[in-house]
Amino acid sequence: MSSNIHSYCFLRARKSLFSLLRSQYQSPHANYSTNSDRRRVVVTGLGVVSPVGCDVETAWRTILSGQSKVGRLAGETYDKLPCRVAATINTDQIDLEKCFSKTELKTMARATAFALIAAKESLSMAAWTPPIDDEEACQRTGVAIGMGMVDLMDICETNEALKKGYNRVSPFFVPRILPNMPAGQLSIRYGFRGPNHAVSTACATGAHAVGDAFRFIQHGDADVMVCGGAEACISPLGIAGFCRLRALSTAFNDEPTASSRPFDERRDGFVMGEGSAIFVLEELEHAKRRGAQIYGEILGYGLSGDASHLTAPREDGTGALLAMKRAIADAGKTIADIGYVNAHATSTPIGDAIEARSIRTLFGEHTKSVAVSSTKGAHGHLLGAAGNLEALFVVMACRHGVLPPTVNLHNVTDDMAGLHYVANSSEPWEGNRRRIALKNSFGFGGTNACLCIGEYSE
Repeated sequence: MSSNIHSYCFLRARKSLFSLLRSQYQSPHANYSTNSDRRRVVVTGLGVVSPVGCDVETAWRTILSGQSKVGRLAGETYDKLPCRVAATINTDQIDLEKCFSKTELKTMARATAFALIAAKESLSMAAWTPPIDDEEACQRTGVAIGMGMVDLMDICETNEALKKGYNRVSPFFVPRILPNMPAGQLSIRYGFRGPNHAVSTACATGAHAVGDAFRFIQHGDADVMVCGGAEACISPLGIAGFCRLRALSTAFNDEPTASSRPFDERRDGFVMGEGSAIFVLEELEHAKRRGAQIYGEILGYGLSGDASHLTAPREDGTGALLAMKRAIADAGKTIADIGYVNAHATSTPIGDAIEARSIRTLFGEHTKSVAVSSTKGAHGHLLGAAGNLEALFVVMACRHGVLPPTVNLHNVTDDMAGLHYVANSSEPWEGNRRRIALKNSFGFGGTNACLCIGEYSE
């Protein structure tokens, strides 16, 4: 009896202690039960390193111009592969040796370097670089940056070095290939001590990173989040691996700018790209108090799983459909509120058709009122940095009232008809209602993400 009483008293005391700790340390900004009570999350900074431009204004102008920046891959090794095109970033655009010291470059992968450069632009745009000794600001600022794949050549070259001797292996080898290092390097560089989060969900990585950051702010874990994705894995081995999956375009090696053609009847696979796009997301009242410029608003976030196939989307499109439905519901909106869908559409025969059907199914009688495009025709598929780069263009579209085009879209097949595709040339976003869009991102393994993004409105 005595032991039972002691156990009962101990459990009651522990429960009381946990309740006290919760009440004492629970954030005053905790998530609420209704959409109207939740903390609003706005975009106050944007930064980009991409094949279409290495600053926001240049990238946006290029996208609106309808130009493709896909080029031919040079080199004897590439000449032996079925796919010989990609959207790369050359030294004329960004010279990493001028941006970082040799010592710094030894510690980071190319993707990490891209992320740091994009983050610098984004933080500058947001005017948010609190000094490291500003404890509150640094503790309330977090980082969420993902990477889909590590640099396979880094691994191959290190393996060759090991064959020559143990001491030939760089002590920075492991940090260079860890997917969380863009987030880690950025956190260290700026002293941000809020959530330090990394996502690796294949081609949905960038969208998941932005969505997770959105929720961190909503739930009161941070006031500011620096978020996005980075990717730099174009190499002979990377190209060969995707070729063996029959995922890449091989029909336009002699006409690279025509190779990435989302939704077009002649599409035959995606084109690899590289780069990074970084957002500064901020709680609305925090942004207002410091007089920050607001570029857009993240309204909702939806996730789903196909539970179907390693690389192909679910044939009935329910994975994409669920993600879109959940993003709209999370935003507290209806399908009638959505005016634009920035599609994942990578230029693959199966994936584009399934996504088109999913969009038609979701919007039903409202389908003709919704514009659809994929900017991958211009910059290729950035894998883990695709969703965030394209979300950046969605923010710009909502802000400026201009819809970005799908490059190389000339004819659609019957199974994809019925949608209002923005083809080859930009279009004005017409209508008097608030501009609200969906951004889709889907990845191998059946992982899906959708962001609901809107024009900022008081």
